[in-house]
Amino acid sequence: MESVTATDLARNTREILEKVATHGQTVMVERNNMVVAQIGPPQKTMTVRQALSGLMLVPTLSVSQANKWLTDSKGVFEEGVKNPWE
Repeated sequence: MESVTATDLARNTREILEKVATHGQTVMVERNNMVVAQIGPPQKTMTVRQALSGLMLVPTLSVSQANKWLTDSKGVFEEGVKNPWE
């Protein structure tokens, strides 16, 4: 992990961001010999379409299976919504 001073970051922003973007490198920014920031690549994300794409592989439940699942998932919970502040 590379460290740069805040002054170096101000002077070489383009080059530092290029390292992060092209090499996935994380850069620590220091001011007065203390790390004050970290610049790194964004976290990997996926679209909704990508996240849900595997769901089509799951077999569909029959009506009776769906009703049983619904009953089982409710367990001992009561019907309706309660106000927690009452």
